[in-house]
Amino acid sequence: MKLTVNGVSHEVDLAGEMPLLWVLRESLGVTSVKYGCGVAQCGACTVHVAGEAVRSCQLAIEDVHGPVTTIEGLGQPERLHAVQAAWIEHQVAQCGYCQSGQIMQAAAFLEAQPDPTDADIDAAMSGNLCRCGSYTRIRAAIKSAAAALRAG
Repeated sequence: MKLTVNGVSHEVDLAGEMPLLWVLRESLGVTSVKYGCGVAQCGACTVHVAGEAVRSCQLAIEDVHGPVTTIEGLGQPERLHAVQAAWIEHQVAQCGYCQSGQIMQAAAFLEAQPDPTDADIDAAMSGNLCRCGSYTRIRAAIKSAAAALRAG
């Protein structure tokens, strides 16, 4: 089975029902994608498939139709995505465990909703849990990223 992750094509010889999360972590060594709950309720494993935010713990690799992007493919240290830059600016991360999933969810959300209200942000991010409770900083970072993306 072919899988494109962060622009790199991979051949994997695995059962089609294997969750994308485990393919990324165990077979391809992409450990930024975190296991949180295993039932798509916490968002720690969020990646993009064909530009859409998905929970990789519940997506079988046979159902992956399109390129996969993880936080490594979103931006690079020398050229951060606006969401990544805003996360740093607002010092969002505390323990950091959920942050790659939070950032991936926020980036996909801002593609669809470039000028969100607080209520829009809260609704879009409600499926991404943060045990540290940094929700106020997450919202502020998303608002900053939205402004930066609109400004070009």
